[in-house]
Amino acid sequence: MNSDQIKLGKERAPHRGLLFALGLKREDLAKPFIGVCNSFVEIIPGHCHLNRVGEWVKQCIREAGGVPFEFNTIGICDGIAMAHRGMKYSLPSRELIADSVESMVAAHCFDAMVCIPNCDKIVPGMILGAIRANIPTIFASGGPMRAGTHPVSGKPSDLNTIFEAVAAENNHLISEAELQAVEETSCPGCGSCSGMFTANSMNCLCEAMGLALPGNGTILADDPARMELWKAAAYRAVEMARNEGPRPRDIISLASIDNAFVLDMAMGGSSNTVLHTLAIAHEAGIPYDLHRINDIAAKCPHICKVSPSCSYHVQDVHAAGGISAILKRISEVPGLLDTSVVTVSGRTLGEVIADAEVKDNDVIRTLDNPYSVDGGLSVLYGNLAAEGSVVKKAGVYPSMMKFSGTAVCFDSQEEACQGILNGKVKPGNVVVIRYEGPRGGPGMQEMLAPTAYIIGAGLGESVALITDGRFSGATHGACIGHVSPEAAEGGLIGLLRDGDRIDIDIPNRTLNAALDDAEIAARRAAAAEWKPRDFGGWLRRYAMQVGNASSGASLR
Repeated sequence: MNSDQIKLGKERAPHRGLLFALGLKREDLAKPFIGVCNSFVEIIPGHCHLNRVGEWVKQCIREAGGVPFEFNTIGICDGIAMAHRGMKYSLPSRELIADSVESMVAAHCFDAMVCIPNCDKIVPGMILGAIRANIPTIFASGGPMRAGTHPVSGKPSDLNTIFEAVAAENNHLISEAELQAVEETSCPGCGSCSGMFTANSMNCLCEAMGLALPGNGTILADDPARMELWKAAAYRAVEMARNEGPRPRDIISLASIDNAFVLDMAMGGSSNTVLHTLAIAHEAGIPYDLHRINDIAAKCPHICKVSPSCSYHVQDVHAAGGISAILKRISEVPGLLDTSVVTVSGRTLGEVIADAEVKDNDVIRTLDNPYSVDGGLSVLYGNLAAEGSVVKKAGVYPSMMKFSGTAVCFDSQEEACQGILNGKVKPGNVVVIRYEGPRGGPGMQEMLAPTAYIIGAGLGESVALITDGRFSGATHGACIGHVSPEAAEGGLIGLLRDGDRIDIDIPNRTLNAALDDAEIAARRAAAAEWKPRDFGGWLRRYAMQVGNASSGASLR
């Protein structure tokens, strides 16, 4: 066992002495040592219950014959960090989490690991760390939040409902009392935010990649069935430790990355999944061309739509059969899903989904009745995005699939939020938010606030937004992110001026500014040298090391 390095031989007597100080008995030394990588913090609703989850997982590991050792990572709540300086730390935290996981496993020689993430960067951060450590690892997330109930309409509500209500109240479409009622009822308890936002998207993709058991992405945080999932993951971790596999590098492959994007296209997941999955491929040493995503989208029908793109929430997906049911249905498309890949269960993906059943054809549509014949995400190219940009096509209004408008430029998210709320943005505009990329931000802030303000102001079908930053999974509308090269790299987005015409053509996957080569060259020659924003500390190092969004914003 990997842990033999710290427990066998006379020279390891000091190591054993320290283990005995923890309460271990000599008979425990023959058992597999299981790391329990928890992301419990009290400031994130998706994580505030994970201390109890960790205790349950450790109890189950002991029952299965293993010795658990719990350790924690940091976690940032994107909702609370949104629209202020704190959001600059969100994406960079992915790298700190990955480094922490790698460090803990390398230093303490665990035989296997159970990862308990839930939100946003924590899931991919743990995956990156697990790939580096490459010991048998199973993911068992904290589970999604239940949807709230709108106090006036009685319809399902969630975090995005609150953001949009801010703009609605600002435009006198609802009262301040209604806004307060919405904020008090839309997030009713623990769990990752209830729509198909980034956290739930990544937890669902873990099933498609083979890193988690069925139900990981959709069983509610407060559902008793979640206890059984955590127990099964704990028992499986002990079994994998004894069998010495499968390991993350056995599971993560070109085929499993493709499968993740197939699911993403079928269910219209967050655009952040592109950023994180590219980083996972990069960490595993798998070259992954962005054009491959469009190739998958062209073949994959969009059969499941979830908030923020419609009123369904993750709990509805689970009731309809869950991720296995989506994968089972989409596997009927020839040559799309590779069901032969190995999963953390020890079975192939095909064996895992063999008995799945779609229980609601409204939530998970049939192949002959999709929302669209192609996938829910698209990568756009053009003179504004020579290295690509990403749009959540599933959340774009049909009338906005092709759109030409005049640019209104902002050099930060804060400027954009103020401009939108102050009425600077009008129908027919394309909001341009630049210098918010991985390097320029630094940290590639999410843009949920400005996009929600556009929707809340009633401009969702008359205003588009492009940025070298990124979007929350709660974003919907004609919002194009990850524009590469970013402004800080000299990308054309940094040379745009108010009034420039921007042409967006999502069906044909293009994003262009109506500027000829001579005008672009003249503007580039006249442009002032970009001066990095220096926030000091960790962000300074991050800005120096981070790569382009087109390769997952991985560190160089």
